[in-house]
Amino acid sequence: MKPAPAYDGSAIEVLTTMQAIRRRPSMYIGALGAAGLRHLLTELVQNAIDEALDGWCRRIRVTAERGGYRVEDDGRGIPVDVIDGRSALELVMTEPFSSAKFREGAYSRSGGLHGLGLCCVNALSERLEVEVCRDGRRWRMDFSQGAPITPLQDLGPAPGSGPAAERGTSIFFRPDPLLFPGLHTLPRDSLVDWLQEQSLLNPGLSLELHQDGADTFRSADGLPGYAKTLAADRPFLHPRPLHLLAEIDLPQTADPYSGGRLRVEAALLWTRAYGGERRSYVNHVRTPLGGAHAEGMEEAIALVLLEAARPLLQPGERLLPADLLEGLCAVLSVRMRDPLFEGQTKLRLTADAVRPPVRDAVAAHLRAALAADPALGPALIGKALEAGRARDAARRAGERARYRSPDAVISKEAYREQFGIRSRDWHRSCRWLTDSALLGQHAALCAVAPDAEVLDVCCGSGVVGASFRGRVGRLTGLDLTPEMVRLSRERLDTVVQGDVYDIPFPDARFDLVVNREVLHLLPRPERPVAEIFRVLKPGGQLIVGQMLPYSAADAAWFFRIVKKKQPLFFNNLMEEDMLALLEGAGFTGITAAEYLQWEDIDLWINTWETPPLLRQEIRDLYHHAPAEARAAHPFRIEADGHIYDQWRWLVFSAFKPR
Repeated sequence: MKPAPAYDGSAIEVLTTMQAIRRRPSMYIGALGAAGLRHLLTELVQNAIDEALDGWCRRIRVTAERGGYRVEDDGRGIPVDVIDGRSALELVMTEPFSSAKFREGAYSRSGGLHGLGLCCVNALSERLEVEVCRDGRRWRMDFSQGAPITPLQDLGPAPGSGPAAERGTSIFFRPDPLLFPGLHTLPRDSLVDWLQEQSLLNPGLSLELHQDGADTFRSADGLPGYAKTLAADRPFLHPRPLHLLAEIDLPQTADPYSGGRLRVEAALLWTRAYGGERRSYVNHVRTPLGGAHAEGMEEAIALVLLEAARPLLQPGERLLPADLLEGLCAVLSVRMRDPLFEGQTKLRLTADAVRPPVRDAVAAHLRAALAADPALGPALIGKALEAGRARDAARRAGERARYRSPDAVISKEAYREQFGIRSRDWHRSCRWLTDSALLGQHAALCAVAPDAEVLDVCCGSGVVGASFRGRVGRLTGLDLTPEMVRLSRERLDTVVQGDVYDIPFPDARFDLVVNREVLHLLPRPERPVAEIFRVLKPGGQLIVGQMLPYSAADAAWFFRIVKKKQPLFFNNLMEEDMLALLEGAGFTGITAAEYLQWEDIDLWINTWETPPLLRQEIRDLYHHAPAEARAAHPFRIEADGHIYDQWRWLVFSAFKPR
């Protein structure tokens, strides 16, 4: 047996800070790989934006070159004067916790706070080159893996002359291939989105990207424009974002981080969609986990809207903050001195003193907006009430796996909005919509004459009805959504806009009615099934496909997944519930064919009505599926994290008695 190594003083290793950064880089930049490279680039751009916050910088350029990136700005330029025998430039590049941002004077507000960013970029770079123009001179110094490889060089006069002489900082870095093997640059699209975001946060600032082309991002729209960008093509609940801008003096206390001027800016835009998105920033640094400022904003919204909603609540009814925030696209930006972040990666603001002033400022503005616009309050409260009632229905559905029809109000507008927007990328939103084998399973059950007249109810894009072409005569479609009506007209002979609860055709009109994956979404599904029964001729056939759980063992778990993905999901249907539903309407001769189909879950949840938070919750449900669900319901999680689920489809055939 090999003897254990001695554990004594000789085992203790003392690293310099630069060595420590290279030994444990994730402690400083969160991760290696693309996320780490992005952090390095972000550090340099954020330093340039810090110059812009105080009015010194109006232009930033990011260029991909020589297997790395160059970031240039027209700010004041990093100081180069000598301090204790070393230039200030060398100090900030090689000595952690050296920064002009620790004391008042040089910067009033900044995103870089810890004095680590430049050192991290330098330590993790195979090559780093800094050029500075200031005081009419141009200077340069080069580094490798955090260590200087040239002294500070005076390259002569800065370009231009006199007051027009250029100023600013240019830093090129190439990530160290020992730490970032095979990684040199980031996807261009991700940088476009980020620089566009920064241009909206900093109106008037010009940001350029030179990588596989050139783009310049400059915006005068500010946060209201950003909120509209987040809302994308979701229909707005009110015509313009609510825009707040307030300057607040924070009280000075014994806390050394207290006091100073707090600038609060927010843009709030409620949409008719189910998913929303809220982003928060401190001194232009995004805080993806929110923190005190985001909590203050959300508390204010809940406080004001609950006050307005109280007279409209039914006995026993209550609204949660999540109901009031549903569909909200919001941007919150605070600027302050000495913010406290959670760690070097600045994911969350922990400065609790910020919460009350942000809450009070947002609450005051929202109350004033409600008072100024009599239509705004009812619109926001009406949407929140719908959200609360849908949440209550989902709770009841999750309590047991068997079918239960909730006491829900049928909102035709909600269906029109969701499926109208979804129609734009309908066939790319999942596999099952156009799966030829699943469609063939429906068509294979056809038992009507070749000249039969067919009605495809809730026809969507018409692919189900079209799968019967060649087996039947005329194909007619029915859908509530104008966009879907236009799509299905490409496949069916006639398409009518109408309501499945009141099908606009006479009794006994059709030989065959077909439908797929709609009954889950309809409150009181017995009513549309009765309407289908009515318009069928005696002896007519209904073919309906539904995605169902395998058994009671996976039902409650899978229904929760579907509800998070699809807010309109109302009914917990099991196989026996479908049989009871069809028999209750009067159908006989009921049979069912099973079809198992692998669905790409990441594709399925990547739609606008499923916000990022719910997408993550859906993934978590797969990762933490209970043992009984795993035993009953096949799915797999690939090594890269991709999730595939084997869905169980039952295609029912039923007949109206002669």
